[in-house]
Amino acid sequence: MTSPQRAWQDAYLEKFYPQTSWRRDGTRDFFQVLSKYCRGRILEIGAGPTNPNSDYVRTLGELHGIDIDAEVLQNSALETSAVIEDKFPFPDNTFDSCVSNYVCEHLEDPEKHLEEVWRILKPGGAYAFRTPNRLHYIAVVSSLTPHSFHVRAANKLRAIDGHDPYPTRYRFNSRAQIQRLARKTGFEVEYLRLVEKEPSYGMASRVLFLIFTAYERLVNAAELLAVFRSSLFVVLRKETNLMNDQSMSIACTREDSSSCAS
Repeated sequence: MTSPQRAWQDAYLEKFYPQTSWRRDGTRDFFQVLSKYCRGRILEIGAGPTNPNSDYVRTLGELHGIDIDAEVLQNSALETSAVIEDKFPFPDNTFDSCVSNYVCEHLEDPEKHLEEVWRILKPGGAYAFRTPNRLHYIAVVSSLTPHSFHVRAANKLRAIDGHDPYPTRYRFNSRAQIQRLARKTGFEVEYLRLVEKEPSYGMASRVLFLIFTAYERLVNAAELLAVFRSSLFVVLRKETNLMNDQSMSIACTREDSSSCAS
C-alpha cells in the first residue's frame, strides 16, 4: 500500500513535473551530455557501489572506477575498481574520457584533482561532470551549517534512505572557479550549463515542495538568473597544444635551463 507521504509526492510531481516535462529529471539531461562526450576507455571518479550512473556509463565504453570508499569494489558495472587516497593508480594518457557525478563538491584540493585527471587523460580527452552550484540555496545552507546537520537533515529532506552525506567544501562549484582552475591546469571549458529541475530537497513536506517549485520557476524564467540554478554540467577538454608546452616545461626543470632558451 502506498503511504500518504508517497501519495502526495507522486501527485505533486505529476502535477508540476510530469515525466515528459523538460523541468524533470536532471539525470536524464546529464546522461545526454555523457552520451556525447564519453567513449572509449572511461574512468568514473567517485564511482561508489553499483548505481544508475555507472550502469549507464558502461554502455558508452569500457568503464573503470575509483573511489576513496571501499564500496567501489562492489560496483558491478566496472571492469576494474580501486580504492585511492591521493594519486590515481594509472599511467599517463590512459583514458579517453573521465566522468564524475556529484563528486567535485567534496574535493579538498580541486587543482590537484584536475592535475591528476589531466595526467591520465589521453590528448584531447574529455572530463564530464555534474556538481552543485555553490550559489544555489542548498549549497548556501550547506556551507553555513556543520556536517553534523547535513547528516541529520539531508536524507530526511529528500525523503530517501541512503548512506550519510560526505563532507562538502564547494571549492570547485561556480563558473568562475571552474574556468579559472581549468585554465590553470591545461583544460579548455568546452561545455558549461547551469540546470534547475524538480525540488528533490522539498520531498519532506508539501510546503517545502511548493516553495522550492516557485524558486525553480523563477530561476528558469530568465537566463540572467541561471547563476542561481542548482547544478553545473561541465565538460573539460585536455588541450593538446598546452600538453606539449607543459611537457617541455617539465623537461626544462630536469636539464640545464639554457638548453630550453628560445
